[in-house]
Amino acid sequence: QVQLVESGGGLVQAGGSLRLSCAASGRTFSSYAMGWFRQAPGKEREFVAAISWSGARTFYANSVKGRFTIARDNAKNTVYLQMNSLKPEDTAVYYCAADLNSLTVRNGQGRYWGQGTQVTVSS
Repeated sequence: QVQLVESGGGLVQAGGSLRLSCAASGRTFSSYAMGWFRQAPGKEREFVAAISWSGARTFYANSVKGRFTIARDNAKNTVYLQMNSLKPEDTAVYYCAADLNSLTVRNGQGRYWGQGTQVTVSS
């Protein structure tokens, strides 16, 4: 199995930045596609970003494109989400997901999920 632990969330002002980390442990982490999702109060969980096992391909929701960057360091078993120009609408619990199938990650059906980290953006 793969265990995922998110960190790096917090309270920031609009226009600020945060970097989220997802530390993974388990078998053959480098073979897994990874993704970030978020869920705001009263809303459904939504896709934010994803990255292929090699890091060669990345995917972003239109709402974060140009502001967020996903990256991975397989040597450190860690995936990052750099969030810049944060907006109050970015406030949510952010979850890390992993799966051998990149499509299932992007569709919110990843096999493994972290516990989430809270991001709050004030105006």
